[in-house]
Amino acid sequence: DVVETQEHYKSRWRSIWIMYLTMFLSSVGFSIVIMSVWPYLQKIDPTADASFLGWIIASYSIGQMVASPLFGLWSNYRPRREPLIISTAISVAANCLYAYVHVPHSHNKYYMLTARALVGFGAGNVAVVRSYIAGATSLTERTSAMANTSACQAVGFILGPVFQTCFTLIGEEGVTWKFLCLQLNMYTTPVLFGALLGVINIILIFAIFREHRVDDMGRQYKSINSDGEGSDVLDQNTEGSIDHVAVVALNILFFVILFVFAVFETIATPLTMDMYSWTRKEAVFYNGIILSVIGIESVIVFMVVKTLSKKTGERAILHAGLLIVLVGFFILLPWGKKLPNIQWQEIKNNSIPRTAPSEMLAPFWSLPELQLPSNHTAEPVGCPVTQSWCLNTPMIYLAQYISSDVLIGLGYPVCNVMSYTLYSKVLGPKPQGVYMGWLTASGSGARILGPVFVSQIYTHLGPRWAFSLICGVVVVSLLLLEIVYKRLIAFSVRYGRMQE
Repeated sequence: DVVETQEHYKSRWRSIWIMYLTMFLSSVGFSIVIMSVWPYLQKIDPTADASFLGWIIASYSIGQMVASPLFGLWSNYRPRREPLIISTAISVAANCLYAYVHVPHSHNKYYMLTARALVGFGAGNVAVVRSYIAGATSLTERTSAMANTSACQAVGFILGPVFQTCFTLIGEEGVTWKFLCLQLNMYTTPVLFGALLGVINIILIFAIFREHRVDDMGRQYKSINSDGEGSDVLDQNTEGSIDHVAVVALNILFFVILFVFAVFETIATPLTMDMYSWTRKEAVFYNGIILSVIGIESVIVFMVVKTLSKKTGERAILHAGLLIVLVGFFILLPWGKKLPNIQWQEIKNNSIPRTAPSEMLAPFWSLPELQLPSNHTAEPVGCPVTQSWCLNTPMIYLAQYISSDVLIGLGYPVCNVMSYTLYSKVLGPKPQGVYMGWLTASGSGARILGPVFVSQIYTHLGPRWAFSLICGVVVVSLLLLEIVYKRLIAFSVRYGRMQE
């Protein structure tokens, strides 16, 4: 056995901290614009509708889904610094492109689509980050390290909307630098800030990051993609096949977890604009505050989970997390009688009376013509009449929305860190780059289908159908967890080299 030196230990954890930072910046790159994509899209290209918003959000995940297995494979055979630097550079360039999507005279929405897809492609380095941390930590360190990684990701999701909220003070017009054809406003400044953070990340990877690897017991050895010192002590410990049933099950569960969270993220701005008659700026500002508070809750959950998992185990906590998410979406179903306000501009001086549902059956053209209220704004607010469900679906009260946010903000981080931890333990000491790439790709697939699903179902059928279907998906995932529960054990435990 090779005893780890103090110098090796410090270098190993400095490199892990650089991976934490990379994960943080990856999530900032996603969340720093998530609340403003819809109003910015409406501003630069009026032809874009809510359905296209789903594709904009999904494009990030399409890029990540394609890149993750590629970067994971790359990291298995070459120094990880290479895919990390290349991927971050792609994200920096894509953020700069996003800041210029207003310049073309037409097809602006497609330029935005391309920019977000490239940012997502760069975010494929998440697979490299997770595989490195899995290989650079012992089994006893793994849950804590994965929780810290997810906490850094959550902090990125917190600070992204916070940055966006702060940048709303610049306003929609902002400052224009004509010699650069650049508008610095509440939509472009956040992505340029994200590009700056990416440059800093590249510098730190060059200066500090080093390759390290240890086995499940914490013994160091030489990695195949490392030029550093170490010993090959793992020949007998890598023997044995991976439980692919458990691997596939965890990929499916992770897909569901990311799917429901993507739905939650995507629908926040359109839902609040429809239900509470918020303007574009108000929706970005208020949702930024709400999601920031929920993000702080998530970080606290990550810290608690590290201690709690030692007493109850990761599987039980994953089960509890899924139950909490189920309750969160169940609460979000519309139950009352009050209907949302209808956009005045859409109905052209016709008012939809808030009366009994039977009266709503009257044809639209027979409704009485009324004048616009004196306090109406140039920007239409409320639920657009083009969404036919607005005329008969009860509104979701703000208390319901916030309660759902709190529960999902509690359940999602629990499920996220436990699924990653169980996955890395099931895989064992073998190189995990490709497997982590597939897990990240499954999560990215969920981020693709989630926004598209909710934008289509929500637009055409309304929140009742959308959230009911989500509840059904979570119930199925709970049944799957019960079926594979006993198989979700660490590789070394499965082959009797360590006790659970």
